[in-house]
Amino acid sequence: MTGATGTVGGATARRLAATGERVRVLVRDPDGAAANCLAATGAEIRQGDHGDPPSLRSAMRDVRSLLMVNPDPLRPAHDEALVAAARQSGVTHLVKLSVGGAGDPLARDAVTRAHRLGEELVRSSGLSWTLLRPRAFMSNALQWRRAIRRGEVVRVWPPDAPATPVDPRDVAAVAALVVSAPGHAGRTYVLTGSELLTARDQVRSLGDALGTVVSFAPLTRAQAARAWAERHPKAVVTALLERGDRQIARGTCRVGPAVHRLLGRESNTFSRWARDHAHLF
Repeated sequence: MTGATGTVGGATARRLAATGERVRVLVRDPDGAAANCLAATGAEIRQGDHGDPPSLRSAMRDVRSLLMVNPDPLRPAHDEALVAAARQSGVTHLVKLSVGGAGDPLARDAVTRAHRLGEELVRSSGLSWTLLRPRAFMSNALQWRRAIRRGEVVRVWPPDAPATPVDPRDVAAVAALVVSAPGHAGRTYVLTGSELLTARDQVRSLGDALGTVVSFAPLTRAQAARAWAERHPKAVVTALLERGDRQIARGTCRVGPAVHRLLGRESNTFSRWARDHAHLF
């Protein structure tokens, strides 16, 4: 497995280890906090790097299924290295964590294009495969915690375009299922939450979970671009802007059935995610 420090990769490893599955996690820093936390679950920690093919092949020896979580989708060489090592090491099933927009022909930004390339590498690998396309993670709301902690106004663009954010814990539960159980080869699953929500709705839910009123104000597209440029490279800023444009133009989003069908329950609501993570705000 790769991307152990990521929300979904780490949560999937913990879920699998808790069920008694033998889990191996590939990390760059085996002495890091994330690796130590995962080791406590019983997962085997292996050091490796996408630029060091022998380390990947060694980590994948005797591995049956591989969950691919690319920490930097703008570098498709990561996925290329993982697929090549998987083929050479006898891995039989690949599970690729992609993005919801990969199935939208109107989504042409650099991040989505990079994920599509990763998907094609997986489909053409000659191995069994499953693609997971989650919508935006509910945990993206953590970007607002600094403002909330300071009692400042949360400013967002687009403020009122509907979306179907998904709980990363649901994505991890699905990933653990398709990595460990048969019957998912050649399938593509779009993972959504169970409700349509705007950014304004999410901020309101956070206020309810915290027992306070969180002030909210919309940003303009240009203001959002300037704010994102302070934290992200240009290609990511452009991708975020294009995603916001599509979100506004689409008008409505569809709640998908995949999480319910696969897990036998409804997706978690944002209000539940907010209550469970209120301590982080």
